[in-house]
Amino acid sequence: MPPTSPLDKSDIEILKLLQTDASLTNKEIAFQLRKSVATVHERIKRLKDQGYIKRIVAILDRRKINKGLIAFSQVLLNDHAADTLSGFEREVAKFPEVMECFQMTGAFDFILRVATTDMEAYHDFYRHKLATLPNITTVQSFFVLSETKSDTAYPL
Repeated sequence: MPPTSPLDKSDIEILKLLQTDASLTNKEIAFQLRKSVATVHERIKRLKDQGYIKRIVAILDRRKINKGLIAFSQVLLNDHAADTLSGFEREVAKFPEVMECFQMTGAFDFILRVATTDMEAYHDFYRHKLATLPNITTVQSFFVLSETKSDTAYPL
């Protein structure tokens, strides 16, 4: 990846627009920013090449695709050797139910955001997938009752 260059005002505006609606065409972005389509195309390509834009995705309504239960599961491992931590990350990343995995400071080593259809599906995930991984000492899960805010856009 080429070295990153600092973002200017136009880059920031492009990123803001794409975070809000990644389906915008280069033509639509160019119109909003009063730039040429070629300029916008080159800027977006550079932003991708430099890693500012990791990927373009569609954000689905989880309820409409039958993923009504969200759990945040904190995991404590009994061994903190680098290969143990890496092994856990590698294995947990294979589970489609795990939407996010973060290594944390504090009382637990990792926190997972897990999406399943319901409590029975979470129980199945826990018992037949998560609990089978080596070196797990404790798993403490919290279930989402309601969602007040769910944003994917970073403030720029």
